[in-house]
Amino acid sequence: MLGDLGNNERVADPISYVAQRMAVAFAKVGGSLADGIDTAVRQSDRADAQVNGSLALAKAMGATPRDIATKILEVAELKDICSSAEVAGPGFINLTFANDFLARELVVASTSEKLGVRKVTSPRRVVIDYSAPNVAKEMHVGHLRSTVIGDALVRMLMFVGNTVVRENHVGDWGTPFGMLIEHLVDLGETSAAEELSVGDLDSFYRGARRKFDSSEEFQIRARTRVVALQSGDAETLRLWKLLVAESTRYFQTIYETLGVLLQDTDVMGESAYNSLLPQVAQRLSDLGLLTNSDGADVVFPEGFTNRENQPLPLIIRKTDGGYNYATSDLACVIDRVERLDSSLLLYVVGAPQAQHLQMVAAVAKQAGWLQSPREMVHVAFGNVLGADRKMLKTRSGDTIKLDALLTEAVERAAAAVAEKNPELSADTRNEISRIVGIGAVKYADLSTDRIKDYTFDWERMLSFDGNTSPYLQYAHARICSIFRRANVERASVRKFSPTISHDAERELAMKVLQFDSALWDTIEKYSPHRLCTYLYDLASSFSSFYEQCSVLKADTDDQRSSRLMLCDLTARVMQAGLDVLGIEAPEQM
Repeated sequence: MLGDLGNNERVADPISYVAQRMAVAFAKVGGSLADGIDTAVRQSDRADAQVNGSLALAKAMGATPRDIATKILEVAELKDICSSAEVAGPGFINLTFANDFLARELVVASTSEKLGVRKVTSPRRVVIDYSAPNVAKEMHVGHLRSTVIGDALVRMLMFVGNTVVRENHVGDWGTPFGMLIEHLVDLGETSAAEELSVGDLDSFYRGARRKFDSSEEFQIRARTRVVALQSGDAETLRLWKLLVAESTRYFQTIYETLGVLLQDTDVMGESAYNSLLPQVAQRLSDLGLLTNSDGADVVFPEGFTNRENQPLPLIIRKTDGGYNYATSDLACVIDRVERLDSSLLLYVVGAPQAQHLQMVAAVAKQAGWLQSPREMVHVAFGNVLGADRKMLKTRSGDTIKLDALLTEAVERAAAAVAEKNPELSADTRNEISRIVGIGAVKYADLSTDRIKDYTFDWERMLSFDGNTSPYLQYAHARICSIFRRANVERASVRKFSPTISHDAERELAMKVLQFDSALWDTIEKYSPHRLCTYLYDLASSFSSFYEQCSVLKADTDDQRSSRLMLCDLTARVMQAGLDVLGIEAPEQM
């Protein structure tokens, strides 16, 4: 999906590392018959890891699985890796890693650029379409999921070495702009700009809509203005640009508060593709894919039917000659493939758009615009629900504005932080409250399987217990406090060769070293909740380690340095993991 991993790099993850050696052993025993055999090494509750491929290889070779597993262990180079390697059951291979091997892997991770995470060897150029608010409308809680999921994917893909292009497909074109521009004219540019600049976009939009619904004269003016806009009238375009600029300025304040990477330069509004729309229709026609159906120009993508089992059309040009939103989406595909030379198009869009995006992809493939290895992937997500399991809204039934939600998050976090650490200065408390509040909102979203709906719960997301951002942030801050109390520079212990003797040390070491596999699993499935689960498990392992293993009062200086090294690496992995999720990790809380 994302290209081959960096298998030539030194792997810090013990499971990934031993998998390379097991693959060689399978090839030695099975020769060409081992091709295509699953030689994966997986975590196991029977040992540190288990290999099940012997069963499939035995079937291919006409032998018994236990005999094949025994032969594999005879040729596998595991003495420097495993303290135990044995055949179990019908032919499973159970592996237990040696403590000194885990210690060496900790040093590899500690001294590597990416903390043991492999870079992709064949980087891809990825375009991610996410956030997508509408001009002259305020961002609401419904925009949250697309924005934070998209931002996390951007960060992860960049972390492993891909080139990522962020595209914010803003709704900035269409018939509503006739009434919006006329409303702006009525208010006067100065008054309109003031209303828009304070972020009261919904009020502006509702005012325009009321006029349109109540005044025939205003309707005529609005429709005339739409024609002027579409024909490129200079004055109309100037007023339109004013609306877009003020809305974009508002969007950017939200993005900065939310702490995402989107910038003004990432905006690619619907208007940007206007010139391509006739070309889309013409190119489809030239390919013989365009069909007239009931007066509209459509494409019938293969494999799509309605309830009556009749072919389902994708409308390219409507009966009135106007282009449909599918046309714009196909123009996007062409632009992203031909201009940006992207090989992977990700659409972080709500689940209800699944069929539409599948049809767009199908047509793009039929037209030859999405030829392998280029691919288009819908990263679907569910809804944010209130306590009543319905779409999250205010008591009055209005959609909750995103800026109001984020403000409330910081205010609620301030109370929680003050209770946790009342000795913090006002400035420090304000900054930590911002980090905790925004992080809590983002993590509550990201830690849920994206395809599922999730219930918005202030008490749960701001808790310092359980799988929450405050819990992870506090674990990181607690580690930082250890070094402050010890008066030790963290960098000074990073090359120290640790000794693993306690079970809690071993458990934490194993968990720290799984950062590579956890991150890659997350990336391959475009599912940030997988990384969240890993980070929660890591924080829990650290808590258990900290309770059982004295760090600053260790028995010897070497043991103290060893445990400090493990603490530092845990904190760095925690920080890196939160960072690719778009969440800050404060050093004190």
